[in-house]
Amino acid sequence: MLISVQNLTFSYDGNYENVFENVSFSIDTNWKLGFIGRNGRGKTTFLNLLMALQKSPNENDVSRYEYSGIITANEQFEYFPYVVNDMGKYVYEVAEEIFPQYEQWQLERELSLLELETTILYRNFNTLSFGERTKVLLAIMFLKENSFMLIDEPTNHLDTHGRNVLAKYLNKKKGFILVSHDRKFLDNCVDHILSINKADITVTQGDFSTWYENKQHRDNFELSENEKLKGEISRLETSQKRTASYAQETEKSKHRDVSQSDGKQDRGFVGHKSAKIMKRATAIGGRTERAIEEKALLLKNIDRTAPLKLSQLEYPKNTLIIAKKLSAFYENKKVFADVSFTIEKGDRVNIIGANGSGKSTLLKILLSENIEFEGILEMAKNMFISYVSQDTSNLFGTLDEFAISQQIEVSQLKTILRKLDFSREQFDVKIENMSGGQKKKVLIASSLCEKSHILFWDEPLNFIDVFSRIQIENLLTEYKPTIIFVEHDFLFCKKIATKTVSL
Repeated sequence: MLISVQNLTFSYDGNYENVFENVSFSIDTNWKLGFIGRNGRGKTTFLNLLMALQKSPNENDVSRYEYSGIITANEQFEYFPYVVNDMGKYVYEVAEEIFPQYEQWQLERELSLLELETTILYRNFNTLSFGERTKVLLAIMFLKENSFMLIDEPTNHLDTHGRNVLAKYLNKKKGFILVSHDRKFLDNCVDHILSINKADITVTQGDFSTWYENKQHRDNFELSENEKLKGEISRLETSQKRTASYAQETEKSKHRDVSQSDGKQDRGFVGHKSAKIMKRATAIGGRTERAIEEKALLLKNIDRTAPLKLSQLEYPKNTLIIAKKLSAFYENKKVFADVSFTIEKGDRVNIIGANGSGKSTLLKILLSENIEFEGILEMAKNMFISYVSQDTSNLFGTLDEFAISQQIEVSQLKTILRKLDFSREQFDVKIENMSGGQKKKVLIASSLCEKSHILFWDEPLNFIDVFSRIQIENLLTEYKPTIIFVEHDFLFCKKIATKTVSL
């Protein structure tokens, strides 16, 4: 079975730009399809367009997804993440609400494949960690064997081991679209890539690394042609201007020659000559403009990523943080125990550990938040910290209002966001209406604007697209700031971390 998209054009009411414009492609429902593209390019929107196909016209929000073009699909779609209306219900009750016909033995089999104990069925859903919730909902989803799965960023909040387990699980399935920005995760579980590019949408066979290698080859070839193309475009533009100028001078001579002659000059002849040259100039101009457009289009799909900059304050001493035998407590329960480490200038420290091991808790202790702990903690005096939280739910208002609240320069914030692929039109969108990746970029851009001695980044790459991840990697490897971070993107951590703190 195929899902066919023909000449799809779509935009949200009130938006300046189309999300999709006259795009066409087809995908096979047996594929394990990785879905990638920069933040705000329309990945979640496309999944919602598919979901809207099977809703009746009187259901809420369907009119929001009216489009031009044709989408042909004879599939029943399932969208992850499911909305759980009553978080206090037992897990088996949540399963019944989502899929009333499920067989318990089948759900237990799926849970086992995801390395979850079957006793989790008798726990309240709100007591599960975010990683456990992800696995439970995916296990329920894949009970619906005759459906095509739309899986939107399942790896957020999953630790490294959890991502490996999920990749192994999905690799044994088929018939899904998976939105993810984790490169290693995609390599381990997909066989095709659906890519929303700068100017079109493409479908290619293979995993992410194969797609990215091919893209780099294409981009490098196009860039090698860039100077030649620019030279040809410049030559065409010069020729166009010269022809137009000659036609204008001829038109002027029609009047000048008659006024300066003895009256014997054939004004009609000059006018005819002038009109003929003008007509030729117009035709040449039209052909030239089309040639310029065609040559410019050859470079339309290169995702240029401008380098980011970071200027960290210089602290007078080398040692910034000393921790000895730290133990943390939450609601009288020990979260972690006897953790010791030292952070010096230039260290890039990755805090690692399973979900629930206390990684965010450790950062909050270092931020002097009200967390109960034991042990020795020495923080350098008058040290400025820039913090990026994993939570974006408290972001509201315009970018200008946000910048004022953070005491950073609006122009600098917007300059960094432009480099992170924000369009100028997106500057007018309120932050609460931005995508998850765009919200996270606002926090990272804000952190890069702040004057600090050390960066504290808690899962900074959640929802962030691949190209921006590579930009941030390049930033941190070039400027080598002092940073302590929590992150589960294997390739990012491998490239960035110079030390680890294991919980």
